[in-house]
Amino acid sequence: MRKGFTLLELIIVIIIIGVLATLGFVQYSAVIEKARGAEARATISTLRSQLVAKSIGGETTVNSGILGIGGGIPSACTATNYFTYAIDASCSTTVCTFTATRCTASGKGPQGTTAGTLTLLWSSAGSDTWGGTGY
Repeated sequence: MRKGFTLLELIIVIIIIGVLATLGFVQYSAVIEKARGAEARATISTLRSQLVAKSIGGETTVNSGILGIGGGIPSACTATNYFTYAIDASCSTTVCTFTATRCTASGKGPQGTTAGTLTLLWSSAGSDTWGGTGY
């Protein structure tokens, strides 16, 4: 009687290992994207804090430049960022919508597979409403 594995048994084991590796990679990718979403939440929270400080300081005019978007906070996809950030055109010191959009091309690698967004609707009345797709 011979000892060892048959070719069929080896192929089955290799297929099982391949399926498990694929599932593991998909889960790993999801965790990494979730972490990148946390980065976007932190940046939007920083923008929100700057807006509140401007509001407390008595400013009434708010635009991207005043909050640092386009300066230290990216407004376009480059090799150094995963997200771009923007505020809505009607942003004021009483209500504002902040948006982070995932770079799918020309952003920091690896790029996202879908252009997910994360939004924060802020109101000086004390309400924050998070929304978006994918984060």
